[in-house]
Amino acid sequence: MITISLRPVGRYWGTISFASTLYLCPILDLLLAEIPAKLQAELRLGLQEALVNAAKHGNNLDPSKTVLVRFSLIDNQYWWIISDQGSGFTPSSSSDEEPTDYLPPDESESGRGLCLLHQIFDQVEWNRKGTELRLCKQMETRRGLSLRR
Repeated sequence: MITISLRPVGRYWGTISFASTLYLCPILDLLLAEIPAKLQAELRLGLQEALVNAAKHGNNLDPSKTVLVRFSLIDNQYWWIISDQGSGFTPSSSSDEEPTDYLPPDESESGRGLCLLHQIFDQVEWNRKGTELRLCKQMETRRGLSLRR
């Protein structure tokens, strides 16, 4: 089951919650509905990775647990806050790391998602417990037309 609030307007946050599943196409479609077309493919990849992590690693695909996504556009920044009901994990605390620092060994079958998140989003932050992820993508600001010649 998917629960949706109204679209965010101004400084309000929209919300979507869903039972832990890897069937994410309708959730991603809703989250990207207002995103400019040129950014949709990249943001779809990043949001899919974050939602899979929440459902699979956070909630262990337990259908009785939900993933909650809050989203908004604030001052030319798209924000997504993704929360799961898992026991959390300990995220890296250093903010000066390179995205490639998150890559696992070549033989590892998983773990590349953190690197992807850091390459796609401008801000990637977890709460202390490791059950809430904040993602931000800065939009390009449009220059106004100059009235001077």
